[in-house]
Amino acid sequence: MLASTSSLNPIVALDALELSDAIHQRHYSCVEVMQAYLSHIALLNPRVNALVSLQAEEALLQQAAHCDAELHAGKSRGWMHGMPQAIKDLSATQGIPTTMGSRLYQNHVPAADSIMVARMRSAGAIVIGKSNTPEFGAGSHTYNAVFGATGNAYDPGRSAGGSSGGAAVALALRMLPVADGSDMMGSLRNPAAFNNVFGFRPSWGAVPLGPSPESFLQQLATEGPMGRNVPDILALLRTQMGPDPRAPLSSARTLPEQSLEHDFRACRLGWLGDWNGYLPMEQGVLSQCESVLPDFTALGCSVEACTIDFDPSSLWESWEVHRHWLMAGSLYADYQDPARRCQLKPELLWEIEGGLQLTALDVYRASRIRSDWYRAVLRMFENYDFLLLPSAQVYPFALEQHWPRMIAGRAMSSYHRWMEVVIGPTMAGLPVMNVPVGFGSQGLPMGLQIIGRPHADMAVLQLAHAYDQQRQWVSRCLPPLLQQSADAV
Repeated sequence: MLASTSSLNPIVALDALELSDAIHQRHYSCVEVMQAYLSHIALLNPRVNALVSLQAEEALLQQAAHCDAELHAGKSRGWMHGMPQAIKDLSATQGIPTTMGSRLYQNHVPAADSIMVARMRSAGAIVIGKSNTPEFGAGSHTYNAVFGATGNAYDPGRSAGGSSGGAAVALALRMLPVADGSDMMGSLRNPAAFNNVFGFRPSWGAVPLGPSPESFLQQLATEGPMGRNVPDILALLRTQMGPDPRAPLSSARTLPEQSLEHDFRACRLGWLGDWNGYLPMEQGVLSQCESVLPDFTALGCSVEACTIDFDPSSLWESWEVHRHWLMAGSLYADYQDPARRCQLKPELLWEIEGGLQLTALDVYRASRIRSDWYRAVLRMFENYDFLLLPSAQVYPFALEQHWPRMIAGRAMSSYHRWMEVVIGPTMAGLPVMNVPVGFGSQGLPMGLQIIGRPHADMAVLQLAHAYDQQRQWVSRCLPPLLQQSADAV
C-alpha cells in the first residue's frame, strides 16, 4: 500500500492548490489538464463506478480551451480556473442530470445550478459530471438503482461509505483534485474515513444549502468540502461558504484570514471513545483510533478519556424523529403516488411512514432533547478545546451488503443505526473533520472525528492540518489501484 505518486501522470498527482498554481503559472494548459484527467478517469472509473453522468469529451475540451484563452488574455475566474470537478449527484447542475440516485429523477436535468455549484463554477471549475450517491442520500453506503454501487478505493469489493461515496473514492484515486459533498448523518465523514481522505462538515449555516422548496426547517444537512489535505479543503470551503438571500438561515460569519499553522501546546482534547460502551464497535476500530492519540500529544496537546453527561439513547430517539419528519416532508409527494412510491427503496419508505405517524408534539419534544444535547456539549467545551470520536463503527463492508445488521454481536435496529457515532456533531451543528488514522488488519482505512466548538471551523482545520503533518496517511498510502493503473500505462 505504500507507494509514490511519482508513477502517476504528473498532472493528476498534484493536489488541488498545486494544480491551481501549475495552471496559473502556465506549466500545464487547461486542455492538458482535462486530457490527463479524462484519460485517468477512463482507466480507473470502470473499476469503482465513482463518477457518473460524465459529459462528452469534446465539449469538456472546448471549455478547457476557452479557459486557456482567458488566461492568455490575462483573465482568471479564480483558484479553480480550468480544474475538472464532478458534483455530488444530490446538488443541482445546470444542463447536467441530477438524479439523486433515484429512478424517479434519472432524466431530471436542472435549469439552474445550486448555490454551491454556481460558486464553484464562478471560481473557474469545469463540471465534468457527477459523483455517485445513495438514493436521495439515504444510507452511508453508495448504491442506487440508476448507476449501481461504488466500490471502495482500497478494495472495490467493499463499500465506499456514503452518501458522498463517489466523491471520496474519486479523490482517493486522483480522479478529482478536490471534491464537494454533503452531510446529514456523516456523509462527509464516513466515506472520507472509508477511503483515507479528509472530509469537513462545517458549522451549520456556513455553506448555504439550496435553493430548496423548504428553507427554514432543514437544519441538519449541510454541504462542504473534501480533499486530500487540509489546505485544499480550506480553499474550497472559502469558495462554498457565505450568506445567500435564497437561504435565509445561512450564516454571515467568515473564516478569519489566518494561517493553518498554529501552536497547540496546552490544548485540551477529550477522547469520547465508544461512549462508555454504548456504541458497539467492530474489533480494531477503537484501538486503531487510539493509536494516533500520541500524535496529538506530540503537538503539545493533553488528551484524556471523557464522557458527556447525557443519555445517548434519548439523543438517538430525537435523531430518529427529526430524520423521519424531514424526510417524510421532502419525499411525501413521491410517496403519495403509488406508481412513484413503488420505486422508492424500503429504507426510504420506512423513513416516510415513520414521519407520517408523528404528531407536532413529538417533533417539539425531539427538539427539546436536541436543545438539551446542545447545552450538554457546551458544558463539555468548558473543559476541552476539542472532542475526538471515531468516524465509523465498522470498517468498509462487502459491496453487496446493503448495511451492517450486527456490530460486535449487537443487532442494528435500522439501516443507519450502524452510523450512530456521527449524529452528535450533526445535532449540535458543530464543525467536525474526519482525519485518516491508517489501516486495519485487512488493509482497510479508518478515520477519526475532530469536533470543535460552535463556529470554530478554522480551529478544527488548524488542528487537522497539524495532525496531518505527523503521519501524512493520504500521501504515503496510496490505493493499490493507482499502482496497477500506472503499471498498465
